Amino acid sequence: METRDNYQEVQEAPQPHIQLTSSIGTAKAIIVGDPKRVDTIAAHLDNATPLAYNREYKSVVGSYKGQRILAMSTGIGAPSAGIGIEELHNIGIQYIIRVGSCGAMKSAIGLGKTIIAEGVVRDDGLSRRYVPEIYPAVPSSILLNLAHRHAPNAYYGIIRSHDGFYCDNNQDIESFWANKGILADDMESGILMVIGRLRGLHTLSILNNVVLYQGDITEGINNLVHNEDSVSHGEEQSILIALNILSDQELENH
Repeated sequence: METRDNYQEVQEAPQPHIQLTSSIGTAKAIIVGDPKRVDTIAAHLDNATPLAYNREYKSVVGSYKGQRILAMSTGIGAPSAGIGIEELHNIGIQYIIRVGSCGAMKSAIGLGKTIIAEGVVRDDGLSRRYVPEIYPAVPSSILLNLAHRHAPNAYYGIIRSHDGFYCDNNQDIESFWANKGILADDMESGILMVIGRLRGLHTLSILNNVVLYQGDITEGINNLVHNEDSVSHGEEQSILIALNILSDQELENH
């Protein structure tokens, strides 16, 4: 006879940080930095159900156009994002789209504009612990192709992922990379795509510009926090693009 103790032993333990198991019942996820943005995504889902909230990892699951989708926050930066991505992989997630914010590195890119990464300059520390810097950080071709279908007017190009806002030489660094054709910078897309390729995941990064090129970072982030109109609209647009990609029938046939 199976005892209660034996029964508990065969149960799937939740992942230690995100506190989720494969019982979420989906292979599709949107990750965001800010836990508050999970609530914004939940408003677009049918039958949205809160799952867990541990540390920076807040999650909800629901349906969009009949497809079950998980939304989860990962906090700021590559280390916490990397933990979340690894644990999502452990519970069966196969498609991950990051919906986040960025700072433009081209003066023509206005606030609230959508930028979709075709590749990432790996200027973070964590991804180097996985593989050397010569290893490329690139998105899933199927998700990128769907992005062109659902967001034909977005800016597409190479972005840069880094580790800090307040380095003394930030302006010089940004000028250097802007002169190399980089569209924007964020903090998580590089680790997303590196882990994605190493673990066989399909990944994509859809970013909302919250800081004008050579603009005030503090002002830009405050605009995001306080829902400045153009920035807030850009966030909504990036969320809808991600949801439409993940619910596209082409993924079901892939």
